[in-house]
Amino acid sequence: MATAYHNLSDYDFNSVPDATNMRFGIVVSEWNYNITGALMQGAINTLKKHGAQESNILVQHVPGSFELTFGAAQMIQSGKVDAVIAIGCVVRGDTPHFDYVCAGTTQGIAHLNATSNIPVIYGLITTNNMEQAEDRAGGKLGNKGDECAITAIKMIDFKHQVNS
Repeated sequence: MATAYHNLSDYDFNSVPDATNMRFGIVVSEWNYNITGALMQGAINTLKKHGAQESNILVQHVPGSFELTFGAAQMIQSGKVDAVIAIGCVVRGDTPHFDYVCAGTTQGIAHLNATSNIPVIYGLITTNNMEQAEDRAGGKLGNKGDECAITAIKMIDFKHQVNS
């Protein structure tokens, strides 16, 4: 597993563009909120560290991870954001439900990235157990929310570079 060799919160601070004038949407699943709430807070803290204004961070909640695609699409359509971070957590259970939710959400986010002009950052944690999720939500492997925030900043900057 790649994450075992890379802490999600480790990055070169100076390699991240200034986020002062960037606008971010964060759509967060309420399911497994002990995890998604920590991921959201990591993302918000990291965005602010890089200059994002609190007034430029729009946070909305959806019931579960499957609804992240709809939530992200609505944020894109609002015209209020330059990037969307989709945060969710699906923990494997005893039924194939895990597979359907993970696949559907992943395909939905990929579709939004391919068809819209706003990057949607994949912040869906898919784990075999709650301990693995906790490890990625501020535990021993860092916080995936930090990584998502950095990715959002860099993708907005990428879009500006390509279009200038």
